[in-house]
Amino acid sequence: MSHDASEAPSEATPLQREAQQSPTVHRSSSRNNAVPPASSVTRNEASFSASSSSNNSDSSVLPPLAAVSSEREPIVASNGGRKHGTMDDTKKVLLKVGFDFLILCCVGFPILIFFVAGDPFKRGFFCDDESLMHPFHDSTVTNWMLYIIGLALPIIVILITEVIRARRKTSDAHPLKVWNWDIPFWVVQSYKSIGMFGFGAAVSQLLTDVGKYTIGRLRPHFFDVCQPRMKDGTFCNATINQGKYITDFECTSLKSSTRMLKEMRLSFPSGHSSFSMYTLVFCAIFLQARMNWRGSKLLKHFLQFLLILLAWYTCLSRISDYKHHWSDVLSGAVLGATVAIVVSNFCTDLFSMARKRAHGTLPTLPQTRYELSANHANGN
Repeated sequence: MSHDASEAPSEATPLQREAQQSPTVHRSSSRNNAVPPASSVTRNEASFSASSSSNNSDSSVLPPLAAVSSEREPIVASNGGRKHGTMDDTKKVLLKVGFDFLILCCVGFPILIFFVAGDPFKRGFFCDDESLMHPFHDSTVTNWMLYIIGLALPIIVILITEVIRARRKTSDAHPLKVWNWDIPFWVVQSYKSIGMFGFGAAVSQLLTDVGKYTIGRLRPHFFDVCQPRMKDGTFCNATINQGKYITDFECTSLKSSTRMLKEMRLSFPSGHSSFSMYTLVFCAIFLQARMNWRGSKLLKHFLQFLLILLAWYTCLSRISDYKHHWSDVLSGAVLGATVAIVVSNFCTDLFSMARKRAHGTLPTLPQTRYELSANHANGN
């Protein structure tokens, strides 16, 4: 019995023998409870641990987690010591503004050429054409009035609207920095809207001038301004000239200037009509997209009505002043309104949010009880 008891401790269990053979493994595992699983350790790190454990028992400990993660972190470029949020955008802004100005000049420069050196088509007339026998009148809506109504008014409306929207709505877009000055978001939006407005105005005016100088239609006050004399020295009151289409003549009116004699051939289409319709219809569309005041639903539509009324009155004044035929005014109004609709809908971002909702890129809420029903969801 005593012999058996003295020899019992000498018989070690398999677990004890394994612990005696590899004591360093238990020490290393107890020291590295925070080490990630072996699957996250690379093959090179495992080989490094195995080779170091053969030399020193303490060196078998795996590298700390911070050392492993620091070796795997990507190197981030400092970009010259400047962060993207504080980078100066002067060069980018100047290039964009300069390029936009160059494009605007490409459209506007032909308008200047037409005004200075344009030669309209030489169209003839009949001496018994009553549509050309109206007296000459000064314009009710003069050129300076047209520019104030058509240019200053929309620009002021755009600026006021963008300032109010900037105060009521915050944007996640980072402000531009030009010469260490932060450009407010409303300035950027105003630049976009006014820039596209000016581009559309130049396009509308260029299309109008192309029609004027290509057609060369005579104005209703042609006879009063020109008082034509034929090649044989006779006037329209001569019997020989009745019912005859006359193309070879010269103007003898003493009250007409060189500019008036040129303008008498530029009746189609009406420039006042196309310009006023474009600018004021564009302004009305801008209010439709930007003005969302909930105080009164009718205020926006009332302002739109006033803008269209001003354009309509300008068109009618061209007929009553005998500056254009009714078909010239109609063509000019349709041209200006068409350009305004195309530019505002397809060249600007006024309705970008609405298009995103229409294409399903933005979430939309149901508006009616029918849209909440199961039949509407199933397409019935």
